[in-house]
Amino acid sequence: MIKLEQPVQKQGSRLLLVDSSVLPEVFLKVVDAKRLLAVGRVKSLSEAAKVAGISRSALYKYKDCVFVHNEELDDKVITISTNLEDRPGVLSSLINLLSEQEANILTVNQNIPVDGVAPVTVSARLPLHLDVEKLRSMLLTLPGVVELKILSTR
Repeated sequence: MIKLEQPVQKQGSRLLLVDSSVLPEVFLKVVDAKRLLAVGRVKSLSEAAKVAGISRSALYKYKDCVFVHNEELDDKVITISTNLEDRPGVLSSLINLLSEQEANILTVNQNIPVDGVAPVTVSARLPLHLDVEKLRSMLLTLPGVVELKILSTR
């Protein structure tokens, strides 16, 4: 017989990463309901609960406590600072090239052009296999890209 010196006590809120296969089905349905609401497929928590197949009380009880780990956050996130010529299609071609390389654009900030050049900052999530220096070289070859710096990678 094993005797515990002190019983395990609840010490406030702690986050755990748990494989969904061992969780009660209600937690998976709460995640589904929250996703339905977030993408606009339903308009209310009541409707989300109904479509997900759970009670409203279960959704209200767990909605602020159950989250999906976003594995994409483990990918590389970069911030690019660039100066682009002020003419149609230059920013679009930069974003298209990023998209062709399977980057997910997170933010785009463009300032008012001065002397025909617009400063633009883009943050994007890159797939792990993509080499940042190779991407930088590709972006610099685009017509209208005057200057480009990789400010940060995570």
